[in-house]
Amino acid sequence: MERNQHAYRNIDLCTKDCLCLFVCPVGASDTENGQIDFEKCIGCGACSKACPSHAITMVPNKMPPQQKKDQAIINELFKISDNKIEEIKILKHLLNNSNDDNEKRLLKALIHSNKVIIEDLMRESGYMLPQSRNTNKLLKKLLNIDNGTNKEIIQKLLKVLEVND
Repeated sequence: MERNQHAYRNIDLCTKDCLCLFVCPVGASDTENGQIDFEKCIGCGACSKACPSHAITMVPNKMPPQQKKDQAIINELFKISDNKIEEIKILKHLLNNSNDDNEKRLLKALIHSNKVIIEDLMRESGYMLPQSRNTNKLLKKLLNIDNGTNKEIIQKLLKVLEVND
């Protein structure tokens, strides 16, 4: 039986009620650690339907190709991202020159918020989908500049993430 999806468990959402782990017809869910064995999962969705905390979702095995974007859209996307990067630089400068602990906490929160906005913007616009050529290029750049700590992870990602655009 060819499956076109598999179960994924978000540990942050899991409330450990575990009913979902016991309904798997093939034993793909481990009741000891709560992980789902991708190799065993047949993609039936029983665990996802039974999960009381909605921590299990069904994920397609093959991602759709990245949608083509007009150059004007890409330019605007990067203009917004560049503005957020400039804001981060300003906030870091303010942070380095601040002596007030409350102000430092606020500045750190704003820096983090801007980073999340950039990441979400790239992902939600479909520019940095896992299966995109853009992600592949980024991973290869990271592989070239990595000091060794993440090299193995990056190499695994490059093998697993099939470029389909």
